[in-house]
Amino acid sequence: MMKSILRGTMLAMGIGMFIGMPVLTSPALAAHPHVGEALEHAKGAASHGKEGHADACVEHAGEALKHASAADAKNPHVAEGVKHLKEAVMHGKAGHADACTEHANGAVTHLGEVK
Repeated sequence: MMKSILRGTMLAMGIGMFIGMPVLTSPALAAHPHVGEALEHAKGAASHGKEGHADACVEHAGEALKHASAADAKNPHVAEGVKHLKEAVMHGKAGHADACTEHANGAVTHLGEVK
């Protein structure tokens, strides 16, 4: 009887850890929910830009910029991320996928540092 209770408790704790841990370590909890969204779109921009798709890089960088702008601009990493995203959009619109990628990666670096 005691083993059954102990086994059930251990199972419940294990399941709780698998479900709860990703939620607690989510970048969306960083400082503001918009930071996580901005980070994901910036990663998408970098990925598409690396493939030479300047138009898709602009699309994702623009979405990332919207979210980053809505986040806490007092945080220096968010502010730097916004600068990189603006540059990514500008270069991507000019058809420069490589520069769009470079700035999107810069945004990923800074937004990933937001605590």
